[in-house]
Amino acid sequence: MPDLDRIFAPEGPLAAAVPAFRARPQQVEMAQRIAEAIANNQALVAEAGTGTGKTFAYLVPALLSGGKVIVSTGTKTLQDQLFNRDLPTVRDALGVGASIALLKGRANYVCPYHLERALSAARLATREEAAHLRKIVRFAERTRTGDRAECIDVPEDSGAWAVATSTRENCLGQECPHQKGCFVLAARQDALTADVVVVNHHLFFADVMLKDEGMGELLPACNTVIFDEAHQLPEVAGLFFGESLSTTQIIELARDTRNEGIIAAKDYAPLQEAASALEKAARDLRLAVKGENLRLPAGRIEAEAGFEDALHGLVGAIAESIRHLDSQAERGEGLANCLRRSHELAAALKRWRGVGVDPQAAAGEELADEVVKWVEVYSQAMSLNLTPLDIAPIFQRQMEGHPRAWIFASATLAVGSNFSHYCGELGLTEAATAIWGSPFDYERNALLYAPTHMPDPNSPLYQEAVAEAAWPAIRASGGRAFVLCTSLRAMRRIRELLQDKLAAEGLDLPLLMQGEGSRSELLERFRFLGNAILVASQSFWEGVDVRGEALSLVVIDKLPFAPPDDPVLAARIDKLRAAGRNPFLEYQLPRAVINMKQGSGRLIRDESDRGVLMICDPRLTGKPYGKAIWRSLPPMRRTREIAEVEAFFGEPVKSGA
Repeated sequence: MPDLDRIFAPEGPLAAAVPAFRARPQQVEMAQRIAEAIANNQALVAEAGTGTGKTFAYLVPALLSGGKVIVSTGTKTLQDQLFNRDLPTVRDALGVGASIALLKGRANYVCPYHLERALSAARLATREEAAHLRKIVRFAERTRTGDRAECIDVPEDSGAWAVATSTRENCLGQECPHQKGCFVLAARQDALTADVVVVNHHLFFADVMLKDEGMGELLPACNTVIFDEAHQLPEVAGLFFGESLSTTQIIELARDTRNEGIIAAKDYAPLQEAASALEKAARDLRLAVKGENLRLPAGRIEAEAGFEDALHGLVGAIAESIRHLDSQAERGEGLANCLRRSHELAAALKRWRGVGVDPQAAAGEELADEVVKWVEVYSQAMSLNLTPLDIAPIFQRQMEGHPRAWIFASATLAVGSNFSHYCGELGLTEAATAIWGSPFDYERNALLYAPTHMPDPNSPLYQEAVAEAAWPAIRASGGRAFVLCTSLRAMRRIRELLQDKLAAEGLDLPLLMQGEGSRSELLERFRFLGNAILVASQSFWEGVDVRGEALSLVVIDKLPFAPPDDPVLAARIDKLRAAGRNPFLEYQLPRAVINMKQGSGRLIRDESDRGVLMICDPRLTGKPYGKAIWRSLPPMRRTREIAEVEAFFGEPVKSGA
């Protein structure tokens, strides 16, 4: 391994290639520990504070190792940044000839087969979506990769994408007549031959770990796996080691059955009727549950009037669809695929219904004992879920076999300097751990403000108290604020209250809210405006990077404890309690600390950034466990006085400004 001190030095190759490069001792130390772990095929769990430069710290030893490397990230945004910017920069600076590839889930690539089918069936909700589909057709003719991120003139949330891409369920695989022009296959071939492959966590678990999509050959050839944003792994792993069946999947199956029937079995009307009945049954199941954005234990929802009838109706509709597909499947590969998917969905539905009733009828006694059965309700859809209570043994099994290095890197993995919660969740009993603090001067550039006289977070007027307490800080900062909420309900209420205050005082500060556009659109507007207030919920707590003065205040309404009635959390709490352990100290508090570190990490993103972190929750200062939370945050000066916040920002903004 070449001299890492020289590579990361102020006059080294990285400094020559990157104008804004700063030599940081933490970065060199982290790179050295990762190089050792790669050389010795070890597992390393590494926390690196904001500004450490962890991306270069793992890319340099990875590229110099000479082996095959998989880098898995938490988001597609970071995936694109790694592939398009960071990896080529470091590779060129080091002068190594490593080949690199980007691999995303199949829904990110245009599918020629489904695009052709969509054009033939011509069923889209609006004229706008039909126009989007024509743009996708033109894009498919000129693109080399088929990656929808490159098709910038079609919105990412357009319904046209659903019919122009494939899913694991509706891909025809070897039977597809468009195999030669398949963008997914081309991306996978590139990945198999590349030295460094960039994936995301969802794809890693779906494709590589579980070998769901024929990618079992990627991991065996790999010498090193690096997880960036590794704090997300326990949740993603739980999702993929469990089972989920959504009404959206069923509606997509009904749509594909209809489209394939129009093309291959136009003379057989009962198939169209069965597909329509299947779609209606899926929608009826969603309508049988009142409310939205809910996670409920199965026992509660099964007791609701109408749910069992709707579920029984769906079982019957799938069976009827299977009967008609069975008689027509030989008329086309697409119809045969719909038949296979129908059988899979019927089996998944049977497993979900069987758990908790008759373990033998489910996927075996072991599954029935070790999973929690629950339902998630969205505005237009719902999913039926089986989630393992403990993913550690499953993850451990996936890591066994071929010796390789496993690197877990994030800015938020430890509670204080203790990694036991994170390592326990993934079963990383043999992993080495290391922590590097941020090089930023938090003492000089940041202030932690905990307001006094806040009511109990469960009181009915808590959102009013948050808006009242945050308002002087928002005025003092002249906007330039994120208000991060722990629930969508709180987000909407706090936004209303801030709107009233802006109107009452005649302040001309733009007020944005999550949901008024895509996350990337909102962030672009926030940066451009320079004095906006953005009220948001969970999706803005992490993976958001706003540097400079545009973001100078982060307000957090509550400590981010997961709702105790969340069905998966409640089941895990019961299991820990039954084992004589303390679920609050061992599970709930560590998760809240890691989430809080993510939210507070939005504030200082650069060494020249300045700002105030305001945590409204009185438990931060009033409960013994509050100390564990603020001690895990960066070393900011602390205050209880709004006057110090106003002094930090200078004179308060005058009314009518």
